[in-house]
This record gives sequence, C-alpha cells and structure tokens, in this order.
Amino acid sequence: MTLSVAVPGIHASAVVDPLAQLDSSVRVGPYTVIGPNVRVGPGTTIGPHCVIEGHTTIGCDNRIFQFNSLGAIPQDKKYAGEPCELVIGDRNTIREFCTFNIGSPGGSGVTRVGDDNWIMAYVHLAHDCVVGNHTIFANNSQLAGHVQVGDWVILGGFTVVHQFVRLGAHSMTAMCSLLFADLPPFVMSQGQPAEARSMNYEGLRRRGFSPERIAAVKAMHKALYRDDLTLDKARMRIAELPEKYPESSPDVQMMLFFLEQTSPQRGIVR
Repeated sequence: MTLSVAVPGIHASAVVDPLAQLDSSVRVGPYTVIGPNVRVGPGTTIGPHCVIEGHTTIGCDNRIFQFNSLGAIPQDKKYAGEPCELVIGDRNTIREFCTFNIGSPGGSGVTRVGDDNWIMAYVHLAHDCVVGNHTIFANNSQLAGHVQVGDWVILGGFTVVHQFVRLGAHSMTAMCSLLFADLPPFVMSQGQPAEARSMNYEGLRRRGFSPERIAAVKAMHKALYRDDLTLDKARMRIAELPEKYPESSPDVQMMLFFLEQTSPQRGIVR
C-alpha cells in the first residue's frame, strides 16, 4: 500500500516519496526523508530526522530512533549505481546515529539484518554485512564490508571488525576489541588485536543451555585454546564430544562447520 505525508501517523514535515510503500500503521517523525524504493512493514516507528533511501525493506514492529541513515550507497569506490539492497527484519531496536549501507555488486548485493536485534547508537554496518537474530551491538560498534554475525552475538562498545570476518553464534567481544580473524561460536574475546579469553558460559546459562551442553562448550574451549593442539587436531577432538555429551551434538556441528569455513589466510582468534 502506497502512502503519502497526508496519512495519519506521518508527520506533516516528513518527506515521503509517493512510491514508497508504508503500511498504514507505520509512524514517521518530523523531518524524516523516505525514498521511493523503501518498504516498511506494520507496527514500525521511525523517529525524526532519519533518512531511509535505496532499495530498503524494513519488517514489522521495528523501533528506529532519530538521526539514522539507512540504505545509503556503500562506501565502495567500485559501486556504480547498481540496485543493491538493505533488508531489515522484525522487532529490531535501532538507536540514534546508526548508518546501514546497501550491499554491493562485489558481494551478495544485500546487507541483511535479522530479527530481535538491539543495536545501540553510532553503529555502522557496511555493505554486504549479514547480522543474525538476538544480537546486541553496543555503542560505536563498527563493521566493515562482508562481515557475518551469528545469532546471539554481543559486541562490546567500540568493537571494530575487519572486512570478511565472521563471528560465530553466542560469541562476545569486550569493549574496544579489534577483530582481524574469525571469532568462533561461544568464544569471548578482548584486545587489540582480539584474543580469546574464555567462553560465554553465563550467556549460555541465561539462554537455557543445560549443564551437559555447557560442559561440552568447556571441552571445546580446552581443545581450541588450552591444550596446545593444532587446529586440525582440535577439530578432531571436538568431533568426538557427542559420544560423551550427546546433547551437545548440534553445538559441536555448529562449531565444526564454522571452523571448516575459516580460510587459512584469515584464521581464528587465538
């Protein structure tokens, strides 16, 4: 359904292109600008002084605070106007002064944010980033192009992530961490460059992980970081864990798949 600024819920000072598709329940604050290729789902609120442009799709029940720039072209000199996209899921909170760029032809062409994410002020998502569900990005987290972030990841304030780096599910960074290598699932990291410190045990408990699953995560940490094993030997030991901890099979498979996808050039945080 195409709406204009005359529709209730859209402030009279907002500039909404007639071709933009906004559900009738969407609310738009003063002085916000929305471009022609934008689609916004039911229940989403957009604060004042935002600019939403490009081929941007925003789902249901998102809360977008003031002064955000969503859907601008990538900061990539090779970009030549291709119709790349930004896709944002449902129930996300996006605080002030965030910048999310569309994808690029050199990647998937889509920058994607999942559902139920809590994204604090001044976060930057560069082109072709993929963010999962239930993540928390603290203030000033900065992601370069092509970064992949798994479900339940927590980024401490001022975390900076190098291009093409992957962060596994349930991983976590401390404040001011610099990630130049892949961060495996469950791992807590800190430093410049970041180093592995522990596993996110408390976060797993809060998410309902059983003692058996947490014991298996501890065993994975020991194999990767405590027993001076090569990565190949650590993977072999991790693969055996479901024999002792049957409940851990999905967690082990997730870890093994992540490690298999890590390139030798990039490596993992050690």
